[in-house]
Amino acid sequence: MIPHKETENIRVVKAAWVVGLATLLSRVFGFIRDMVIAGFFGAGLATDAFFVAFRIPNLLRRLFAEGSLTIAFIPVFTGYLKRSKRQAVEFAGIAFTLLSIVLALVSVAGILLSPWIIRIMAPGFADIPDKYALTVFLTRLMFPYIFFISLVALCMGILNSFRHFAAPALAPVILNICMIASAFLLRDFFREPVISLAVGVMVGGILQLALQIPFLLKVGARLKPNFHFDHPGIKKIGILMLPAVFGAAVYQTSIFINTILASLLPEGSVSYLYYADRVVQLPLGVFAMAVGTASLPSFSEQVAEGRYEELKDTISFSLRLILFVTIPAMIALIVLRVPIISVLFQRGKFDAAATLFTAQALLYYAVGLWAFSCIRVVVSAFYAMQDTRTPVKIAVAALLVNVIMGIILMFPMKHNGLALATSISSAVNIVALAVILRRKVGKFLDRSFWTSVFRTTLASVVMGLSIIAVSHIFVWNSEGVFVERLLFLIITIVIGLAVFALSSLILGSSEVKTLLKMKNG
Repeated sequence: MIPHKETENIRVVKAAWVVGLATLLSRVFGFIRDMVIAGFFGAGLATDAFFVAFRIPNLLRRLFAEGSLTIAFIPVFTGYLKRSKRQAVEFAGIAFTLLSIVLALVSVAGILLSPWIIRIMAPGFADIPDKYALTVFLTRLMFPYIFFISLVALCMGILNSFRHFAAPALAPVILNICMIASAFLLRDFFREPVISLAVGVMVGGILQLALQIPFLLKVGARLKPNFHFDHPGIKKIGILMLPAVFGAAVYQTSIFINTILASLLPEGSVSYLYYADRVVQLPLGVFAMAVGTASLPSFSEQVAEGRYEELKDTISFSLRLILFVTIPAMIALIVLRVPIISVLFQRGKFDAAATLFTAQALLYYAVGLWAFSCIRVVVSAFYAMQDTRTPVKIAVAALLVNVIMGIILMFPMKHNGLALATSISSAVNIVALAVILRRKVGKFLDRSFWTSVFRTTLASVVMGLSIIAVSHIFVWNSEGVFVERLLFLIITIVIGLAVFALSSLILGSSEVKTLLKMKNG
């Protein structure tokens, strides 16, 4: 008979696999979207305005929706679900009704306050009237996106608690398709072509929410309007959400701060950081966030049933899985940063100089990938235990580190300093959280964890050296045609993956054994 903790670990892997595959599809379309944006609009005034305007509702989504609402909602909803499905669905209906009202008010306020929001978000834009005016207009057009995508996040919490992960993970695909279609079909209909992207964002938000409805009905979660806002579960979510805003999304807040500082740097800095961040988001979103999403329902169930020894095992296992992917990804991004940016974005108005500047930012984001990826899991453990204080204290300290380091590094290193400051602050965040979590639940990073990290790191270094060696055989040519550059990248990535997999097998990686066991099971 398989031990219960092993069964739970397999459940996490299977759920992460589903979310990872769905997210991979989303990221693929996301890169196609960004390639389309880079090709049609380049990196300049219009794209700086769009990225700042789009980042505002997107930042709110990550801070107040999936970054805090989902984390606060799932433990409370799971508690009710353990008692009665009827009680849980009734509670979800109340939460959905209240959230809809609040989001409608927030959307209206955001539209009215857009000029002041832009002065705070990108103060450097105020000195360029055309850029400022375009950014304000785009912000007003896209601000209601927060209404639709936050409701999607609540639906995600409900479906994930029922162990359904695919539909919420697939939702971003719709957004990317809508933005791609709008760029191709609508850009010629506007005086400023970039407005077409904003239209695509709004259509995508509506369709993402519509996608969740059939799956909610399938699991029996028919959400009816319910105005009993005095429900005790609503108060619990409110208590958890405020600190979760800080504790669950320090990385996103760091990006927000970088946007403010980058607006004071030479034109294009906001875009360089955006494109580099998009590349880092691939391993972060496909697997790290997948494991975090898959593990939260398990954490919540283990805490609700008092199985703390199994909780520690699942935390350790989840972190090992994340690092098994993100450490080699970090090495690969560092070694292949220029070819990756060149293949993905260098076309049209995005020239070789933009490639180099973006690749520099990618280097400094990549060194913090291990920290970015682990934060979601560790913070989820705190909120599964309904600890509302610790994450916010650590988050505030990490944010201060980010601001201080950003200001110190931005002038000698330009936009690269802002990327490095983000990595440093995230490292401070995860180390402090891990130390305090150990005090709360006991030792959860045992010898097997460190052995796993050592094996993964060694295999990753061997992989990195193999990529460098291959680069001396198939020489990179930044001026080569696209097919040549693409072929170089494919060859180096395939060889690197093969070397990493072989090295991991030789070193006896437990993660490889788990994945094989899941496949055979």
